Parts: sequence; C-alpha cells; structure tokens
Amino acid sequence: MTHRLEDVIALFDGLFQGPFDTRLVRGGDEPLYLPADDACRWHRVIFARGFFASALHEVSHWCIAGARRRGLEDYGYWYLPDGRDAVEQQDFEAVEVAPQALELLFSRACGLRFHVSVDNLGGEVDVDHDAFRARVEARSARYEREGLPARAAAFRTALEGFYHRGLDLAEAVAAGRRHLAGAPRPLASQAC
Repeated sequence: MTHRLEDVIALFDGLFQGPFDTRLVRGGDEPLYLPADDACRWHRVIFARGFFASALHEVSHWCIAGARRRGLEDYGYWYLPDGRDAVEQQDFEAVEVAPQALELLFSRACGLRFHVSVDNLGGEVDVDHDAFRARVEARSARYEREGLPARAAAFRTALEGFYHRGLDLAEAVAAGRRHLAGAPRPLASQAC
C-alpha cells in the first residue's frame, strides 16, 4: 500500500479546511501548530520532515485540542527536547498517551505500522518502552469502547475509506464529513 503525503494532506484539508479553517502542512525539522495570524488566514498543523507518521501524530494532537487550545501556538503546551530527567519524562509520557493512542488508530486505518515514541534519545533516564506501549494500546482500546473525539472519528473514517474501502479522495472526505456532521457538539466545559 502506498502512503503518499499528498493523500493524507488532501483528506485532512478536505475535512477540516472549511469548517475549522485548518490545513495540514509539510514542515522542516520540528512539528508545530500555528493558529491563524496576520500572515496566514489558516491554522496550520505542521508535521516534521515529510514523514507520514509525523503527519498522523500531529493530526492526533489537533483532534484532541479544544477550541481554546487551538488558538494558542503549539496548543499552549510545553515541550522539552531530548535529555529529559525522570520526572520530565514521566510528564511527557502522561500527555503523550492519548495522542499516540489516536495515532495508533489512524495508523491502523491506513495500514501503516505504528511505532510508539518515548522521544528521549539523549536522556539519562531508563525508559520502559513496553510499559508505555501498553498504556498507549490500553488508551486506544478505551477510545474504541467509548468513542473517539468527533474530529478524530471523522479523520479515521476518511482514512479507512481511502485505504481500506477503495474510495477515492473525494468519496473518503465525504464519508468523514458525514461522520463529522452527525457528531454531537461538545459542552463548553469539554472544549479545552
């Protein structure tokens, strides 16, 4: 199965450019989320180095972020680069479980192998990859039982349609839009 960046960008933009003024953008070395500003009318989910898995991962963060967070650069979160200590790594893993669980589901939806990331290559702390992967898999199973966030469910529907059901891009986007249109609106307290 071929995983072209143009296809995942077209699926995302087809679903979310209109209703959310958001586009998926191929970037440089580091991923970044930028809200619309004077220089660009679109919110931008920027994925790293043209990696397909990075696109899925950054979309997963966007699908979780509420309206308030989507108005902030990188959703207002901190990011510590490689070299985190044990407490910093624990904090990192705590906020990464849900996005990586969605990334796992997105990867399955398009037939791509998923690799869990603890993202601490230069750290001096021992990282238990297996334990973190188990937490990610448990969270993805919980999403399957309880339901995905609306935007994530719509994106997964589009991915499954395109990669597994043989729909063309327009048909896959339409399937995702139908899913999004039927989703209940979040309560104000759930928006962040």
